[in-house]
Order: sequence, then structure tokens, then C-alpha cells
Amino acid sequence: MVEDLGKDGVDARGKHADHKRQLPRLRRIEGQVRGIAGMVDDGRYCIDILTQLQAARAALARVEREILDDHVRACVTDAAASGDLETTKVKLAELTELLRRALH
Repeated sequence: MVEDLGKDGVDARGKHADHKRQLPRLRRIEGQVRGIAGMVDDGRYCIDILTQLQAARAALARVEREILDDHVRACVTDAAASGDLETTKVKLAELTELLRRALH
């Protein structure tokens, strides 16, 4: 995914929270998914594979929740504090659309 950075190196959508602290967890999940692929390749028992899939999905959900919390604390709060009504509306619309997709 390519970021749309302006001249000052800031994402065109504004400054946002730094999510680098999530990288170790994401790398563990990546390894977990590779392990699941190996289980499938080895013909492991269905329940064992499904158990590992549930664990990977739960780990991704934890990362998702933390990034969502960061977004609300940093991006949405900063937009509201700026007093710029249009920017605040955009941030809230983005959040609403994200939640709408999650609840499909």
C-alpha cells in the first residue's frame, strides 16, 4: 500500500498515530499464518487447523482494536480539537464507513 505523502512527509489526510508498535505482533501473526499454511500442506487434522485460524483471527482483531483506539484518540480527536468542521466531518464519515463495513 502506497502512502499519499505531501511535501512535508505528512499523509494527505493529516497527521496520524504511529502504529509501529504493532509490528512485532503483526510479524508474530504472519508467522502464525505461515504455520497454518504448513499445517494445511502437511494434511493436519481439521480441528487443529481451525483452532489455529481462530487464534490468528483473534490476534488480528486485537491489533485492529488497538489501531482503531489510536485513530479515535489521535486523528478524530485532533480533527475535532482543530475546530475545522469539514475535517471533523470527514474523520467521522471515515469512521462510520469503517464500522458499517465491519458490521455488514
